Amino acid sequence: MTSTASSLTLSGSLADRDSWITTGWCSIERTLAVVGTRSAMVLLREVLYGGRRFDDLARRAGITEAAAATRLKQLVEAGVLCLVPYREPRRRTRNEYVLTDKGRDLFPVLQALMQWGDTHRDDVPGGPIRMTHAGCGAEVTVRVECTEGHVVELEETVASAARTHP
Repeated sequence: MTSTASSLTLSGSLADRDSWITTGWCSIERTLAVVGTRSAMVLLREVLYGGRRFDDLARRAGITEAAAATRLKQLVEAGVLCLVPYREPRRRTRNEYVLTDKGRDLFPVLQALMQWGDTHRDDVPGGPIRMTHAGCGAEVTVRVECTEGHVVELEETVASAARTHP
């Protein structure tokens, strides 16, 4: 295992780490408040893979129905999933879970977690699931890049506050 002292550069009001704290306004913290549990992430994975119905989602996610109900309700309330009614013949109307635009924006996050796991957790029987672009067949990967299209490494990143924080 190789360890290097890598971090991004803090600038402006963030440069003095002792003068501020992130609690309450950090985007990572706020995101984790919505999707930061294992059950939320595996339910999102199942919806990403085409699951829509409660029983199927709970079963495939490997969690209890109570946990699935709680987590799915939270994901709907957060606007990550929406409920779409459906009705089978001679049955009552039920709801399917569908990704919203906000939920679809989590695709790179889920892909990055998968990519990290494929790289650093090689203990999976059968190997990783291969994600490819339907248009050309090339492997799908996640990378960090600037708006000019340059791939950016951690050490090449500068963080600054858009506004003053506590």
